Amino acid sequence: MKKKEREAQLVKLPILFTKEHEGSSLVVDRERETISLVGPEGESLGTVPWEAVIGCIRKANEKARTVEMRAHPRISLLFKVRYRTPEGVQLDGQASGISGGGLFIESTSPQPKGTHLSLAFALPDRPAEWLEAKGEVAWICPQRDQYTASPGMGIKFTEIAPKVRDRILELVNSIRKSDPGNTG
Repeated sequence: MKKKEREAQLVKLPILFTKEHEGSSLVVDRERETISLVGPEGESLGTVPWEAVIGCIRKANEKARTVEMRAHPRISLLFKVRYRTPEGVQLDGQASGISGGGLFIESTSPQPKGTHLSLAFALPDRPAEWLEAKGEVAWICPQRDQYTASPGMGIKFTEIAPKVRDRILELVNSIRKSDPGNTG
């Protein structure tokens, strides 16, 4: 391929506003499907395939959608939970996250999505005080992934007394103030 034809396959995008890389450029190579960062002196600072960029965009978008779906702030926190299935089976377990809208119960045998559960849980700051609510399995995580450390099920509260939700939000907000990185 001639030099002119090769250059026609490249699109150079100057970096103007990102202070750390001001003066550098992104070079899009349509033929090789790569994006390169080129320094102010024309030096190559790295190249990634489009597939890597697309993966980053998709993951960022998924995480943004997950955050947007939450109506209440959430924290990661271990605490005891008991839940009763519609068939009357009571199970004891551990929850590892909570918000005013629901909680995550760790389980290697999560209930099917849509299952209604009666819940009782004791938050770590008052372990003798059992709070009650009703919920529905909103999603399941059959195995550990980038968002959850354990398999289990996300429970959306369907019935919760205002004082119980206020109690949860009080704890969530106090932990978030003392540990701003704890966002579940």
